[in-house]
Amino acid sequence: MELDKRPPGDGGEGCLVGVVRVPVKIVALIVVLPVRVVWDLLVAFGRAARRHVLGPLSTYVLQPVLRGLGRVLTVLLKLVFVWPWAGLWRYLLQPLYAHVLAPLGRGLYAHLLRPLGEALAWLGRGGVRYLLAPLAKGVARLLWALAMTLFVWPWVGLWRYVLAPVGRGLAWAGALVHRYVLTPAGQALAWTGAAFYRYLLRPLGLGAYRYLLAPLGQALAWAWHVAGRIVRAVWRGVRLVGWVLIGLPAAQVYRYVLTPVGHVVRDVWRTVRNTVREVRAEVRKALFGGPAREPARSRARTLGSTTAVGETPSAPEISWRKRG
Repeated sequence: MELDKRPPGDGGEGCLVGVVRVPVKIVALIVVLPVRVVWDLLVAFGRAARRHVLGPLSTYVLQPVLRGLGRVLTVLLKLVFVWPWAGLWRYLLQPLYAHVLAPLGRGLYAHLLRPLGEALAWLGRGGVRYLLAPLAKGVARLLWALAMTLFVWPWVGLWRYVLAPVGRGLAWAGALVHRYVLTPAGQALAWTGAAFYRYLLRPLGLGAYRYLLAPLGQALAWAWHVAGRIVRAVWRGVRLVGWVLIGLPAAQVYRYVLTPVGHVVRDVWRTVRNTVREVRAEVRKALFGGPAREPARSRARTLGSTTAVGETPSAPEISWRKRG
């Protein structure tokens, strides 16, 4: 076998690995390998024993024996702990209950317990009626009297003998004050106010309205009416002055200056256009031959009209003032 395998270029570490591997392989060969062989033999022997000895022994011997022992122990346990008590209940206690204890219990209930219960109930009712109820009533009356003494009667006495008389005295005094002081004072104030209004405020108000406010209102209304007429007259004068100074000269200038000048300019422009059109037709005829005609796209039209410039109908002149 190869004991020293190391990569080239690894001297010291390769020697160390080789030195360690040799003892390890020797120990593995001498100790581990025999132990592993013995272990494998034991495992194979155990499997064979289980398959050919322990398995049949368990199937055909141990399991039947254990089942028999279980049945025997079950019978013994029933014989010791179940059947005696069942027989005792079935053949002794149940008949004893049914034929001895039940009649004894019914007789005991009918002749002892029931009369005893009725007696105790009668004693209880009598005790409640003649002892506890009067005692409770006495305690309740005592507590009621104590509560009335501590919390009610002092306030009742305070109200009856202190507050109520004081309140009645104050009410009587208030009634006297109202009857002999406040009522005459109110009547006097009402009479004074009525007299003040009747003999002072009303005559003053009527006089002020009749001799001051009414004439002043009429004067103001007349002044407002007069001021309106003056404003309208002034506005008419301003409009007349504006028309005389601005509107009429502008209308005259438009009618007698601008309109004739515009007509002259339009005629001149029409003549120039016709002359240019004729010249273009002659040039086209000289260059290309054929009859001279003006293309349809050369027909100039006026703005907002469907007639050509040369076909403009004559219209009567309208002054600026009449248009407005």
